[in-house]
Amino acid sequence: MAFHLTQGTFSFLPPLTDDEVRMQVQYCLDNDWPINVEFTDDPHPRNSYWEMWGLPMFDVKDPTAILYEINECRRAYPNHYIRVGAYDRSKGRQTIALSFIVNRPPHDPGFSLSRQEVHDRVIRYTLHSYATDKPKGERFS
Repeated sequence: MAFHLTQGTFSFLPPLTDDEVRMQVQYCLDNDWPINVEFTDDPHPRNSYWEMWGLPMFDVKDPTAILYEINECRRAYPNHYIRVGAYDRSKGRQTIALSFIVNRPPHDPGFSLSRQEVHDRVIRYTLHSYATDKPKGERFS
């Protein structure tokens, strides 16, 4: 079975088509949620700080323009994970309302799970991304 990173909304589904991405972006815009595009080559579940592709698109109301930025990011980083984030600013703070992956590397080496027994028979688990064995920028080449 192939490894499939499951982070964000829709992560258990097959990859979204561009039309499906456009519909989700339109849904976000209809809810007045600004969009941003982020990318990473370190998909560890606790790595919540991905690099931003440009600035958040607070004033962009056209899903075609946002899809253009997504595709530019895909062209620049074809071997990275790319996700779209939508912020719900209604509460006066940065609250993510929707986040979903729009690009995956062609091959992901996956994760290892390390098990460590510590005091009083407590067991600790640690995830390690095999991708991080290579330097940043070369992880999925």
